[in-house]
Amino acid sequence: MELLFLISKVDFTLPLKNPVVIFSLVLFIILFAPILLQKIKIPHIIGLIIAGVIVGPYGFNLLSRDSSIVLFGTVGLLYIMFLAGLEIDITEFKKNRKQIAVFGIATFLLPLSIGCLASYYVLGYSFLSSLLLASMFSTHTLVSYPIASRYGIVRNRAVALTVGGTMITDILALLILAGIAGAAKGEAGTSFWVQLSVSCLAFVATVFFVLPPIIRWFFKNFHDSVSQYIFVLAIVFLSSFLAEVAGLEAIIGAFFSGLVLNTFVPHSSPLMNRIDFVGNALFIPFFLIGVGMLVDVRVLVKGTGALEVAGVIVSVALLTKYLAAYITRRTFKLSKEEGNIIFGLSASHAAATLAIILVGYNIIVGESENGEPIRLLDEDVLNGTILLILVSCAVSSVVVEKAARKMAVNEETSSNGKEESNEKILLSLAHPESVTQLVDLAVMLKPKRSEVPIYALHVVSDALGDENVQVAGRKMLDAVTKYAAATENKIIPLTRFDSNISNGIVYTIKGHDITDVLISIQKTTEQQNFFGVVAQETLQRTFESIFIYRAVQPLNTLKRIIVAVTPSAEDELGFEHWLHRLSMLSKEAALPVTFYSTQKTSFAIRAYLKGRAVEADFKTFDRWEDFLIFSRELKRDDLFFIVTSRKNNVSHNEVLEKLPYYLLNYFSDYSFILLYPKQIGHEIDLEGITTNDYKIIEALSERLGSVNKAGSLFKRLFRK
Repeated sequence: MELLFLISKVDFTLPLKNPVVIFSLVLFIILFAPILLQKIKIPHIIGLIIAGVIVGPYGFNLLSRDSSIVLFGTVGLLYIMFLAGLEIDITEFKKNRKQIAVFGIATFLLPLSIGCLASYYVLGYSFLSSLLLASMFSTHTLVSYPIASRYGIVRNRAVALTVGGTMITDILALLILAGIAGAAKGEAGTSFWVQLSVSCLAFVATVFFVLPPIIRWFFKNFHDSVSQYIFVLAIVFLSSFLAEVAGLEAIIGAFFSGLVLNTFVPHSSPLMNRIDFVGNALFIPFFLIGVGMLVDVRVLVKGTGALEVAGVIVSVALLTKYLAAYITRRTFKLSKEEGNIIFGLSASHAAATLAIILVGYNIIVGESENGEPIRLLDEDVLNGTILLILVSCAVSSVVVEKAARKMAVNEETSSNGKEESNEKILLSLAHPESVTQLVDLAVMLKPKRSEVPIYALHVVSDALGDENVQVAGRKMLDAVTKYAAATENKIIPLTRFDSNISNGIVYTIKGHDITDVLISIQKTTEQQNFFGVVAQETLQRTFESIFIYRAVQPLNTLKRIIVAVTPSAEDELGFEHWLHRLSMLSKEAALPVTFYSTQKTSFAIRAYLKGRAVEADFKTFDRWEDFLIFSRELKRDDLFFIVTSRKNNVSHNEVLEKLPYYLLNYFSDYSFILLYPKQIGHEIDLEGITTNDYKIIEALSERLGSVNKAGSLFKRLFRK
């Protein structure tokens, strides 16, 4: 009885007004709509839109499209555009800028011209009304972008073409909207266009030249994950607001903010994972439900006039977008799936489309004999547009889902032969303050689709170790595991007791078939301790790739990579291996690379990088005696990547022995990576030693370690 009494106190009148009940209902829709419709092979985006139709004011009227739905929906739309700019491959974007321009113009002019003719001659609207309605056909909203993101194809050239074309066509369509609105109100004079041009230039200058230094300063000085996420959101909405102030749409500001933040938010980072999670779990579903709540299915029974207009609008919108995608595909010889992705992503109409139609609907150009207002775009167009939103989003989702699935399978199949699946990275943990920096570097060096885990090692020396060292090691391993989990990467923590630390590292490398070792070093003022004893002994006893890393600032705040390559590096065993790692780092961090090498080495590097999405520049450098020339070339936001060599190898020279002195005295304020590539050892006959031999040596090392541990115990007893 008490429960019934309490329930009776809750207001269940429709539409619902209790904020707790409203939010609970929306969350259950977000949870169950995709699950239920997935069973009948309907994309989850359509599920959310249909759910919005059912619970909206034109369905069962459970929810009204009030300010809260509008607020979250607006955030979701801006989030989609922000993710489109954030996840795009900048190198691919720059490389395909001509193709992007061609597609952007095609997907704007074809719908505009055909739509204008259809509106004028078929529907009988005036020229001004026909032009405004046709501009609506030109626009599109990336409603299906989350599907492409889910399948991991957002860095494909077809997606880059569509995203870039979206910005071109939306900007041009919104400029037409501004001009027509001004003409209808008698304001579209010369001063109007001058003011709009100046404000747009000021907006672009602010976003691309004022914001980046502020963003870089923030990421250098604040490393708290929550603060970084809030800061990113603040930049997104500030850019959106500035776009509106300039007379543009907020979605353009959101997209531009994504482009600006692209280099500051690595694609394999905890921050990127949080951005994706929050957007796809909450904001974007709210937007899709809000789109569904706009759809009035009663349009179908309101008479033949509405159906005729709706039929023309839907047919012209889909046909012209398909033609633009088909022309682009044939012109640039794209695959069938890439052509379908372009059509699918550009077919959906929502935000900008609705904005244009509502502006036209609210412009009154006169009155009828009955005193009724004559609108630039009438109610039939408004209802037809609402129906277009539902149909185009459905078509878009189905096409993108099917094409993205095929592309993901094809990329997976083709990448299996290209990526070195046996590559294993080992992090040598020694300094708690460098733990996250090592993980960031390892994640960027690792092939994105590789399932091979990263290993993290902490070695406790039997001679020097005590309980405090073990506790510190456990804390570092816990921190590494937790931080890597936020990037959705698996790390295997290893703790090893050995007679000395370098022993532990060397035998772990052999025992786990490690191909790359990452060692961090700290800033020192003593040349003889520059590398540290552990790094020096490890270099002498193993010949796998070793990255010695010192981070002065986070990787995501750097601007470029300067690579100094020793002469004859192309003749070393690990040449292609370290180039593979470097290209991964450049791509993931969105950093251009400048190589300094001999002409022969430069030719070999160019041959390897051909066809890879790496923005590279080459400069001739063959006199390592002039190594200090890099002190003039480097800037504070550069990563200095030095490809060096162990002794007695073909790419080794005497100047390399002076590197600690140079780095200590002339490059102490720069982040750098000293790379010792995989080489053939001369001190040990690697060919004659098998894996079983290493295991025997390892077992002997452990026993010697036990003897050392016993000796240390006796020493402590006698001291007491």
